[in-house]
Amino acid sequence: MIKTQRFEHLRAILVEPSALQARIIRTECDEIGLYDVSIVTTMAEAIDAMQARRPDLVISALYLPDGTGNELVEGMRAEGRLVDIPFLLISSETRPQALEPVRQSGACVILPKPFTSAQLATAINRSLDLLGSSHLLEDDFDLESIRVLLVDDSVNSRRFIRKVLENMGLRHFMEAHNGKEAVTLLADTMVDLIVTDYNMPEMDGRAFVEYVRTRSWQQDVPILMVTSESNQNRLAAVQAAGVSGICDKPFEPAVLQQLLAGMLRQVGD
Repeated sequence: MIKTQRFEHLRAILVEPSALQARIIRTECDEIGLYDVSIVTTMAEAIDAMQARRPDLVISALYLPDGTGNELVEGMRAEGRLVDIPFLLISSETRPQALEPVRQSGACVILPKPFTSAQLATAINRSLDLLGSSHLLEDDFDLESIRVLLVDDSVNSRRFIRKVLENMGLRHFMEAHNGKEAVTLLADTMVDLIVTDYNMPEMDGRAFVEYVRTRSWQQDVPILMVTSESNQNRLAAVQAAGVSGICDKPFEPAVLQQLLAGMLRQVGD
């Protein structure tokens, strides 16, 4: 594996309670040129280390002695100074119910075990790009004037997605906890783009999309669904309801950029 120059000046925190796993991951980091890696074993130690010296990246296991990777990323996304630190989860866990909370809370990438140094490098690059500014939307979209409605029942998820969109150049946001709240906002507020989750209380993403397309006075507004939902029947129902695009959680920054650019370009045309 060729060392990546981009990693040479990065500072990472590795949260891994297993000495053996920490050694394996640290070796892979050395292979790709990520040398400045501080190893801690608990969630509390990780937060203390981040507060003492802000890292460029956090790499974490899912199961920790005093919590979970989900709780760690939730704490980061709720803390102003830590909200935009890229978070990479490394885990052999495959159960959707175990990984779903991490996807919702703002993990940039989930890297399954076992992995190669090349796969680690790709995952780190994706994590850095997601919260970086390398995927700015084109200037001809008049980004300063685009009004975005974020609809998600998770405060942390809304905060994380908003940060990603801000890094793409978007500036004006409104937020709703679920489809029902979003319907109220849309009644008297013009928006240019809706970004919504699928699984929400009171009115889920499918019902919300159906409402916008059939009963709202803004029936043509682009709607992007950012979701970890994997049920193909549900996703097919959302597509049939008229969603403009669907993006997975966690998402590829380039994919999100392409989806948004395509949607906004259609509106401009």
